[in-house]
Amino acid sequence: MRFTRRDARELGVGLAYLAPSLILFVAFVFYPLARTFILSLYNTRTTGVPTTFAGADQYTELLSSPTFRDGIVATTFFALYTVPVSIAVSLILAVMLNQRLRGINVFRTMMSSTIAVSAAVGSLIWLLLFNPSLGLLNYVLSLVGVRGPDWLTQPGAAIIAVSITSVWLLLGTNIIVLLAGLQGVPEEIYEAARLDGARGLRLFLRITVPLVSPSLFFLLVVDTINVLQSFTQIHVMTKGGPVDATRTLVYSIYLDAFQNFQFGFASAQAVVLFGIVLALTALQFGVIERRVHYQ
Repeated sequence: MRFTRRDARELGVGLAYLAPSLILFVAFVFYPLARTFILSLYNTRTTGVPTTFAGADQYTELLSSPTFRDGIVATTFFALYTVPVSIAVSLILAVMLNQRLRGINVFRTMMSSTIAVSAAVGSLIWLLLFNPSLGLLNYVLSLVGVRGPDWLTQPGAAIIAVSITSVWLLLGTNIIVLLAGLQGVPEEIYEAARLDGARGLRLFLRITVPLVSPSLFFLLVVDTINVLQSFTQIHVMTKGGPVDATRTLVYSIYLDAFQNFQFGFASAQAVVLFGIVLALTALQFGVIERRVHYQ
């Protein structure tokens, strides 16, 4: 196929329209990414300026570091506690909010309102709720005879507390996406399923879940990436503690770069995190997407 002058002109016009976006991507995405790869191969001064070439030494030190291994474990538990729970709770709430009831729009607005709350504000709200002596959460638990834990000072409870906060922060976006998916399902499909005897849980599992599986898959990918990059709630609530129980990879990068001033070592961790996110995303598209039912 010949590339004509008209094709070249159309390509030039298209690139001209895309130029502002491409410039922003180069400045704020591609250049920092390339810079991170380069810094991971060098020792640096406290100002971040590269000094001597280290090669793979940063990665060798990283893989042999107990702190890094603990960070991998903390990140894994954080993702497992947050992503499935957030999607499951959002799906249940979206199904409830999809009912045709008078005044349902008020509840839809309330349930999706967390999308307007920043991570810092949401973390401060939950920091007060998790307070062992003044927090509302432990008070409610005491009313039913349950002694609440010291949420932010016990290693096992701290990661759960941060995960609960993250689930709450993700609910607004997840509910909006799933509610849009549910409202796109034709009512005739439900009517046909009811005529065949499908009711309750069977109707939910056999009809609702498959038909909103594209939305569920989208949220699985996006929420996984967001959770692996979570920083604010950890910084506000636990600062990586107690005993590094919530020191995820992102927070470890922050500590090594901006407190220990080991920019090369922190860049190596960032490259590893990038590889983990890339591998998980490829796995999700390669394996899980096959189970998605596109209409």
